[in-house]
Amino acid sequence: MLIAQVQFAPWDKVYSFNANSLKIAVGGHVIVDTELGKEFGKVLTLIEEEVNEEQAKEYKNVIRVADDRDFERVGDSEKKEGAMETCRELIHKHDLPMKLVDVHFSFEGNRINFAFVADNRIDFRELVKDLAGRLGANIRLTQIGTRDEAKACGDCGPCGRGLCCSGHIKEFSSITSEMAETQQVVHRGSDRISGMCGRLMCCLSYEYEGYKEMAGKLPPIGTKVNVDGVRGEVVGHQILKQVVDVKVPGERKGDRPIVISVDINRREKEKKAEEAQKQEDRKLGKKNVDKKINKKPQNKPKHKPKQKQQFKKKKKQ
Repeated sequence: MLIAQVQFAPWDKVYSFNANSLKIAVGGHVIVDTELGKEFGKVLTLIEEEVNEEQAKEYKNVIRVADDRDFERVGDSEKKEGAMETCRELIHKHDLPMKLVDVHFSFEGNRINFAFVADNRIDFRELVKDLAGRLGANIRLTQIGTRDEAKACGDCGPCGRGLCCSGHIKEFSSITSEMAETQQVVHRGSDRISGMCGRLMCCLSYEYEGYKEMAGKLPPIGTKVNVDGVRGEVVGHQILKQVVDVKVPGERKGDRPIVISVDINRREKEKKAEEAQKQEDRKLGKKNVDKKINKKPQNKPKHKPKQKQQFKKKKKQ
């Protein structure tokens, strides 16, 4: 069975529906059947799964692919802006510590879902009553996080491009301080490694596994090592260069310890360099031999000096 994962709003959950062998494309919009009625949503992914009859009954159906009239029906910006203004007015009236982010109308227009951000839980029961009376629809308020807010509103990241969460990221993953420490960017400060949402940037997860693998090849900090016969201690890592910083005693007694950078692959690199030099020498030697073999001797004329002597004798006469 082909399962379509559909999202009704950028900050809403993702729901699964039976595609019914319809020609559906990822990124397209469809009309689906829900417990509360028909709904307009965007297809995020398509998954082919083997399910039995009982499992298939758990999925609601995709009714059809959305057409131009459906887009006009749900894309009434004036209607949305009016609902947002009404909600802001009532939030101010009830003095609620919440920030309104977005509004979503159901396909049939009988349900309105407002998304908001707040630091704590909000008692918005009176707000819901007033909104239902003013807008004449079933009202739902959904509290979302700051990352969902950034995804819904969109922005420009420190890299100069649009936010990843507003583009290709479909589900948020957990971003930890360990990722920043492994990639050695903690020293930049929280402002430079945080996104527009105020949380650690999602892109810290992109190269984390690669950094983790490369860091595993280096001796842990504090390890005692020998560097050309000198005993030292590993005090730092340069992961991308595959270099460790080693603290060794000073050259003379009483001198302060010094820190040197040691490439853990230097022996292999030296061997490769020596092998490359030998191959180059062989090529140069072969070229010199070929030149000697192919070099033609220059034959000087034997009678030329005699001709010059005869010429001189005639001139004297």
